[in-house]
Amino acid sequence: MCNWFQHLSTTQKIILWLTIAAMILIGLMGYGFQPEGKTIDVKQFNNRNSISDIAPRIGVTGKALARELNLSLDVPKKKPLFKLGVKPDTLQHSLEHLLSHRDTTVKYYIYFAICMGALIYLLLLGRPAKLGVKDRKKWYPVFPYTVILMISVAICGFLLRKSPNPMESVVKVFKSMVGLYPDVWIKIAAFGFFVFLVIVASKLICGWGCPFGAIQELIYKLPVLKKTRKKKLPFWFSNTIRTGLFLVMLVLLFDIVGGKRGFVVYHYINPFNLFNLDFESHGVIIILAVVFMLSFFVYRPFCQFICPFGLISWLLEKLSIFRVKINRDLCTFCGACIRACPNEAARGIVDNNIMGADCFSCMRCLNTCPVDAIHYGCVLKSQKPKGTGLDK
Repeated sequence: MCNWFQHLSTTQKIILWLTIAAMILIGLMGYGFQPEGKTIDVKQFNNRNSISDIAPRIGVTGKALARELNLSLDVPKKKPLFKLGVKPDTLQHSLEHLLSHRDTTVKYYIYFAICMGALIYLLLLGRPAKLGVKDRKKWYPVFPYTVILMISVAICGFLLRKSPNPMESVVKVFKSMVGLYPDVWIKIAAFGFFVFLVIVASKLICGWGCPFGAIQELIYKLPVLKKTRKKKLPFWFSNTIRTGLFLVMLVLLFDIVGGKRGFVVYHYINPFNLFNLDFESHGVIIILAVVFMLSFFVYRPFCQFICPFGLISWLLEKLSIFRVKINRDLCTFCGACIRACPNEAARGIVDNNIMGADCFSCMRCLNTCPVDAIHYGCVLKSQKPKGTGLDK
């Protein structure tokens, strides 16, 4: 890290400090523009109230409250809850869970700041101007990446809790379509924010900003069981499971089968509950235990096998303006970047496979090429051959 900083040019050092200052300023702006939330005491409600009494006062639809209470979406909304068999403790727990999903707007600013900082690092700072190709192993040190991952876990995770997050942004759009949220356009706008970040730069929000993705990345980076990571799971296998689970969610949510409209599969395996310290669902406990265990030797297992935003962003990253790209006039197809990549993303990039694996912009491939043929840059800008660089 020290050698990397020392070899930055004066211009790069200025950019670095300006970037850090801008990230801090954006985060502070988020806190400054955070609307004052109305504190709701769930104890003011009891099972003598009806769904119609409670739902508008906590800002949800009657269908959302009915689903949370494990009732049919079409249950009579004006009937006292005790006549529907709802117990007081069930009501209190359901209301607390619904309120835990309220979005903290400051997180959008912090997500943006993280992705902005990551993009500037990848484009302008990771390769010190004073270091040539022979010193490429000193490019892109992992320390800045690790720091940002830890910031994501600490601030976007435990400090600001689970909402909003990329995974829920997808699910809430579809939940709005069945009447579980009153503000469908707000949910679409929130989802659009994360889509925008993916379109700008390949999955930076997943690779650098998402707090649960960051936990998996940090675990995978530990040297424990390092030798077992040489074999990578086939992308077709993980993506088939991820796609299948997403389709199951849609089929059940819209009551195409199952007879329980509004049922959300991801609700029972949502690992972001970790950041609310909500472990009452056995499914959440199980998924956390399995993901943490697998993360020691499988790269981002939840992202690759389950996350619905991971699936959608995998499709959208084909449109990303900034991403890893190959100069095919220089590439010797030695496979160095493929071996460095923790999944099959680099292979897809080298083979020009439009349906290749997710690239999380983790940088592992960017300092491996002996002929300097792999870069992180703008795909709209053509790259002319610069020579092999072996004579530098």
